[in-house]
Amino acid sequence: MNFLAHIYLSGEDEGITIGNFIADGIKGKQYLKYPKKIQKGIVLHRFIDSFTDAHPTVRLSTARLHKKYGHYSGVIVDILYDHFLAKNWNVYHPQPLEEYVDDFYEMLRANFELLPTRIQRMMPYMISDNWLLSYASIQGISTILTQMNIRTKKRSKMNFAVLELEEFYTEFEAEFTSFFAELITASHQKLSEL
Repeated sequence: MNFLAHIYLSGEDEGITIGNFIADGIKGKQYLKYPKKIQKGIVLHRFIDSFTDAHPTVRLSTARLHKKYGHYSGVIVDILYDHFLAKNWNVYHPQPLEEYVDDFYEMLRANFELLPTRIQRMMPYMISDNWLLSYASIQGISTILTQMNIRTKKRSKMNFAVLELEEFYTEFEAEFTSFFAELITASHQKLSEL
């Protein structure tokens, strides 16, 4: 899953949310140097990634892209799934997405010193371009995929994946909806164990 899903699946706890958001930049046991709530968020993030990567419905989505995008297909599906979460946000959360995202950005600013350097550098771009809100539109997803392609030195060709999103929109959305219901349940269970 991508940024928006990880943030959403953290629940309302600020520490868990920050930990879940920064987890990709924390390797191995480095997470143990963080406060307990942030540690829980990092562990939750790793659980979400493992659950997602192993799930047969997600594999259906990635298989549709694999021939053209190879090992980047999983990254693309993560981004596409965030699109469906953002687009259908009112199904999952009572607060409007724009307000939710603004609150999250404010949380990042308030906890800036806890963020890894890579996240600190990325944060101004994320906020100024409003990545999380942009996920709700196909144009926003196209922009994100183009930026990701540039980060791979244009090897991934991810910028073209918006074509598959449009062609198989109904299939991707159905797969996301089915999978995400299971992921919500699994994440709640994991949080209660932590």
